[in-house]
Amino acid sequence: MSVVRKSLFSTLVFCGVLSFATPSLAETIHGALAKAYQNNASLNSARAGVRVTDEGVAIAKSGWRPVIGATGSLTYTQNNSSEVTAGSFGVQIQQSLFDGFQTQNNVRAAEARVRASNESLRNSEQNILFNAAAAYLDVLRDRQVAVFRERNLDFLGEQVRAANSRFEVGEGTRTDVAQAQAQQASAVAQLSAARAQVQVSEAAYLQFVGDRPGRLEGAGPLSRLLPGNIENAISVGLNEHPAIRATLHLVDAAAFVVKAAEGQLLPQVSAQAGVSSSFRDTNLPGVGSPTPAGDGTANSASIGLNLTIPIYQGGRVSAQVRQSKESLGQARIEVDVARASVRQAVTAAWTQYVASQQVVSANRELVSAAQLALNGVVEERNVGQRTTLDVLNAQADVITAQINLASAERDVVAASYAILSAMGHLSPERLSLNVAVYNPREHYDAVKDKWVGTRTPDGR
Repeated sequence: MSVVRKSLFSTLVFCGVLSFATPSLAETIHGALAKAYQNNASLNSARAGVRVTDEGVAIAKSGWRPVIGATGSLTYTQNNSSEVTAGSFGVQIQQSLFDGFQTQNNVRAAEARVRASNESLRNSEQNILFNAAAAYLDVLRDRQVAVFRERNLDFLGEQVRAANSRFEVGEGTRTDVAQAQAQQASAVAQLSAARAQVQVSEAAYLQFVGDRPGRLEGAGPLSRLLPGNIENAISVGLNEHPAIRATLHLVDAAAFVVKAAEGQLLPQVSAQAGVSSSFRDTNLPGVGSPTPAGDGTANSASIGLNLTIPIYQGGRVSAQVRQSKESLGQARIEVDVARASVRQAVTAAWTQYVASQQVVSANRELVSAAQLALNGVVEERNVGQRTTLDVLNAQADVITAQINLASAERDVVAASYAILSAMGHLSPERLSLNVAVYNPREHYDAVKDKWVGTRTPDGR
């Protein structure tokens, strides 16, 4: 097969980075995303963070529950004339009856933080899925670029041999040979860089997916999941994006923190009860007298109410109230920040999606035209109407067009995933991933009303 035909065959087979056929056992992008959802370390860390936040509800609810403590003491005293053994033990119970609504508001704040952490987890899931998808597409693209570079090197090797042959028979010049050799050396360096980039992309794939990439199947854009226009996409994102919802829940939490801080200025009422027993034994050596006065056992019980009315706490509580109000104001501003970020992300992704589609269409025509031009230049060079430099330039145009097409096709697919992520819709349910969806509610329900026990729900 001639060099021209080989190059044309390569173009027909590999001009689409994301559409060429792969073996049936190749990994799909949905399979890679499923692995990322299950194995990604950053995502598992985010899930652990949600479980940490869940315990805040149980901690806050402890303010409604009694505090029970036991005390005990034992002393032994000896001097020249006597030995005294004394001891006591008791149990005390303290129950808050009114704390200025602090516990109530602390519980509500903790519950709001749990809701915020759940939404933040959804946002983390979206980020990980998008990063995994981008890594998948990067591997496809960079492997394809390496293939183009390899075929370019083969083509230039043929040109070097052809230039030498023509020079030997007097039909070419040493300049033609030198130009072909220079392009060949440049192609070697470009191929080395392309192979290194493949390794970089595969390392990123391993980081996000948790598995090394084998043979990867092509992927297409998620057109069926996208809205009809950018206005609808922005509207969905502003209403449903988990980052915005998380900030709204944090506003609720900050508002309850303000009320809890203000509760420190109200009276506090608590009840307490206790029982105790004490004993004393005095030993006087050599004395057979009756038990000294004060020896024996004494039992007691008590119950009462405590009332505390704050009058002045050195300005500490007032400062805490002002501080919590400022935190509330900051949380409200963060909502606006999140909305602006979502609007910008949707706009950028949608613009990239539309532009990449147009670039793909243009580059497909460019690849076809550049290949036809190369074929013509080679034939004209063979009959002496073109120089070796003309052939080398035409081949460079083909390679550049092929690489640009590969990048543009990658960008179309990546932009579709970016739009879904910016809308808040890049979830395993919408992607129909074959995974068991993590439900943070299960852990929350297991710990929110737990009174005792140090073991976590998973047995640790």
